[in-house]
Amino acid sequence: MPSRPLRLLASLLSPLALVACHAAAQQPAPPAATGRPTLVVFITIDQFGSDYLDRYGGNLTGGIARLRDGGATWLRGRHDHAISETAPGHATTMSGRFPVHTGISSNSQGVNTADAPLLGAPDVGASPFRFRGTTLFDWMAAADPRTRALSVSRKDRGAILPIGRAKTDVYWYASNGIFTTSRYYRDTLPTWVREFNARQLPQGFAGRTWAPLLPADRYAEPDSNPLESSGRDYVFPHVLPDDPAQVVGAIRDTPFMDSLTLAFALAGVRRLELGALPGRTDLLAVSLSSTDAVGHKYGPDSKEIHDQILRVDRYLGAFLDSLVALRGPGRLLVALTADHGVSPFPEWRSPYYPNAHAQRVDPRNAWRLAYAAMRAAGVDTAAVDADDGFRVVDREAFRRANVDPDRIARIWVDALRPLNGVMRAALLSELAAADTVHDAIARRWLHMLPLDGPVRAVVTPEPFGYWWNVTYATHGLPHDSDTQVPVILWGPGIAPGRRAGEARVVDMAPTLAALLGVRPLEALDGRVLPVQP
Repeated sequence: MPSRPLRLLASLLSPLALVACHAAAQQPAPPAATGRPTLVVFITIDQFGSDYLDRYGGNLTGGIARLRDGGATWLRGRHDHAISETAPGHATTMSGRFPVHTGISSNSQGVNTADAPLLGAPDVGASPFRFRGTTLFDWMAAADPRTRALSVSRKDRGAILPIGRAKTDVYWYASNGIFTTSRYYRDTLPTWVREFNARQLPQGFAGRTWAPLLPADRYAEPDSNPLESSGRDYVFPHVLPDDPAQVVGAIRDTPFMDSLTLAFALAGVRRLELGALPGRTDLLAVSLSSTDAVGHKYGPDSKEIHDQILRVDRYLGAFLDSLVALRGPGRLLVALTADHGVSPFPEWRSPYYPNAHAQRVDPRNAWRLAYAAMRAAGVDTAAVDADDGFRVVDREAFRRANVDPDRIARIWVDALRPLNGVMRAALLSELAAADTVHDAIARRWLHMLPLDGPVRAVVTPEPFGYWWNVTYATHGLPHDSDTQVPVILWGPGIAPGRRAGEARVVDMAPTLAALLGVRPLEALDGRVLPVQP
């Protein structure tokens, strides 16, 4: 008779993903633990705003519900930095430090580099070459060199940045439908990864239909908003391509990608024997990216995002059951958070977010004025770009012309301030003089960017604002809708219950370290959260 975790996996995960999980779930459960946990599981659900926990709460019955109700849960969790994107969010999760100290300021300033080509995949290379400092895994390995780690994601940055610079088992999904890594980590894929890829599980989703999991009356959202999916295929059901070569890319925009990621992670836990050795604590980091893909495509008010949350909840329930079956009750210490939240389309008056005054901001005239001033001063306009703000990419060009970059940045700032939809535009040096205890916007920018770095000035649209040329639902601003995420800790030594206060994502790593009795290797921005009443 199959074990309960196997039956759950059979009913909740894809039958194809089940293949990778079968052997793990068949093993008998070890006896209940009496000592410290043997496996830390850090789960990041991309673009998972903490409001989803209550909005869909009545329909959550799986892993998210289990962690929320059985762990210490801070709904007022947040990323306390300004550019709420995937790369800086993931770099924060297990480092305990803000982006200004990790060196990861945005997706474009993240992990991609031609110096670390991928194994067996055509995509651009990736490594943690910009990441500075250490993470929870480094602290655990310093305390016990036997410690092992595995980090898995659909995205390269989601797999790489939680682990930092450590050269360990780090894998992500490539455009040709395999899980891979880069030459920063190894020269060949290990046998277990090649065996998993050989099953060609993504191709088996060709022609698969994504239809709502529950009856229609369980969804409050309309399924008729043409802003979703750029006006194409925005009504359920959604049918994946019949061509196996096309489905390996299309699956990334569906919940099914999360089931594959978890199946791969579980295969890795088995083959690397994570959490199997008493007295040794290992680390598993899993970043689930489908919520981000579905949220970008359909928006946070959509029926699709509701169904995605229900499915990832159930996938996680089966996954946690399988881990408990492998390692035994009381052996897991689990953390759950998100890399950022999201804001609805500004043209859509949301029933969930107060975006009635949302509008788009067009900064092009400010750039025209800044470029004109640069040309007049003899500075090549290619010396700056719009990445993260007014970014200087060639300081030497300004030095040769004897021009202070902040003088040009001031022109840019002054042109932005009167625009409708702009909440604030300022030089970083101006923000440094603000009362950062009460001024959250200034504080988050200073947690994001160094005062002596290439970004000299920044602009903050009003809450729920979008840039003029963005065609999908998005995030990235320092406001609560984009920065507020759940912070959940579950396992031995943690009293369950909702916490009324605030918690920051940078607080999670120092709290886990304290629970494990390991010492961080550097000064942290985070603090230890109270996990007992």
